Amino acid sequence: MKPAPHALPAAAVASSWRDRLLAWRHRLIADPRFQLFAAAFPPTRPIARRNARALFDLCAGFVYAQVLAASLRLDLFRILADGPMTAADLARRLDLPPDRALCLLRAAASLGLLTVLKDGRFALGDLGAALIGNPSVAAMVAHHAMLYDDLRDPVALLRGGSGPTRLSGYWAYAAADDPAGVDEAAVAPYGALMGASQALVARDILDAYPLARHAHLLEIGGGEGAFAVEAARSNPALRVTLFDLPPVAARAARRFAQAGLADRTATIGGSFHDGLPRGADLASLVRVVHDHDDDPALALLTRVRAALSPGGTLLLAEPMAGTPGAEPIGDAYFGFYLLAMGSGRPRTADELAGMLRKAGFTGVRERRTRRPMLVRLLTATAS
Repeated sequence: MKPAPHALPAAAVASSWRDRLLAWRHRLIADPRFQLFAAAFPPTRPIARRNARALFDLCAGFVYAQVLAASLRLDLFRILADGPMTAADLARRLDLPPDRALCLLRAAASLGLLTVLKDGRFALGDLGAALIGNPSVAAMVAHHAMLYDDLRDPVALLRGGSGPTRLSGYWAYAAADDPAGVDEAAVAPYGALMGASQALVARDILDAYPLARHAHLLEIGGGEGAFAVEAARSNPALRVTLFDLPPVAARAARRFAQAGLADRTATIGGSFHDGLPRGADLASLVRVVHDHDDDPALALLTRVRAALSPGGTLLLAEPMAGTPGAEPIGDAYFGFYLLAMGSGRPRTADELAGMLRKAGFTGVRERRTRRPMLVRLLTATAS
């Protein structure tokens, strides 16, 4: 039996019904009368409250971030590290009027940064205590002042009409015609920040992929060597070569010397566009690929494959789009951050795996990390 003329395929019919159902659902949710009903009706009340809270958190997120920034700038968490204090004592330590200090303390407690004890004193909350052991987070919070400026008009940023951004000037190599010609004064601020962010994830990467079977690591775009230092310390027989822009490589060499690793580490300054040192059996790209647009990123991966010894391994580690349970980090935060930076984009693990295969790698595999919201790890073999 032939289908009726102009009949739609079954998949198209199903899609049409799904679209209509979705449109009806959205009209219902948008109706103020339904919102009042859902908030009062016992079966739907928890959902309505949860959605209302989520929507308000989206609107107020900037304020929450500034509460954190103020707490860090005033060193609130370290002050409380020795034990709980009264609001009056904290006001004196913070050099704030009592009412303003209480405003900050209550705000920080509402966000889980502090805890209010039964006697009214303030103590560290779990989040505040965790921040003491993660100085790199404090560095990123301070750095966000530039990002906030760039996001002042997000529509202009999306349309490309906002002009030069503060982040594009901060990450000097992103907009430079000759990245290798960037001077040390320009790389010093972002080199320190990059080192802090790499230190945050280095142990996660090394636990997911132990390096004991490898002899020589080529760290590409390794900044001041945070990951390289941790890799070398964890593997006493491992030789390490770090490749980055000349002034960055010079700073890494000093870090290696300070860490007592000068005898089995080397640094080479240059540009990704000019080729990479050859002969290593392991290469790493830690939070590097997402900084580059698709064509430069693919060219870089191709150069890495050519630089590795046959059968060598690449570690590609970075936060990725579409990470289950952490979608806002990969898609929203890094999406807009890299947009403001003027180069790169977050990619899914599947997108990166496809680029690796296109660059000539085989055996692409994801290795499970402890905190995939911060870093996921792909390994691939140079054919």
